[in-house]
Amino acid sequence: MGNYSVIADVSASLLKLLRENMTPDPIPQPEMIGLASPVDKGDFYLSLYLYNVRESGNNRQTHMIARGTNEIQFPPMVVDLSYLLTVQSPAELSSRALDEHRILGRAMQVFYDHSILRGSMTVGTLAEQDEEVRIIMDPFKGESIMNMWNFSDTPYRLSVAYTVGPVHIDSTRIKTTKRVSETDFRIQG
Repeated sequence: MGNYSVIADVSASLLKLLRENMTPDPIPQPEMIGLASPVDKGDFYLSLYLYNVRESGNNRQTHMIARGTNEIQFPPMVVDLSYLLTVQSPAELSSRALDEHRILGRAMQVFYDHSILRGSMTVGTLAEQDEEVRIIMDPFKGESIMNMWNFSDTPYRLSVAYTVGPVHIDSTRIKTTKRVSETDFRIQG
């Protein structure tokens, strides 16, 4: 369970994972991997962009959570986060495509090898609550990802989409209750 900052914590955890596993090869410095829209001009070799958040119906919770003896909390909202991983190599034109393929291949390998983020791989609320999230590649066909790439006059860049979840966002709604302190059973015959 996490507070409202858990979405940022998931993004920071993914960024940490990529930076720790992709430098110095194939990306020279951790700062060259960042959170940014694929159209942002910058010096990122690899960018991670949160493009969609949707409720995770399969993981929806309906049970109230006990908070002490006189309070119950409404269940958390459960969401899945969709990210676009985009490569932008600064290499010369003659070697750029191969360089981008290497970078993307390594990023995909990192997400595959660490498909469940937990423990020391997480930061913030995820780490505090000992939560874990799964990283799953989205099975988009080429046409679908091209349609998703709808950024004004920017040409398409090599990209792969991932879904990360389930992510739990705690409800702030709390209800006061009284516990059952005694029962009375009567059997009538």
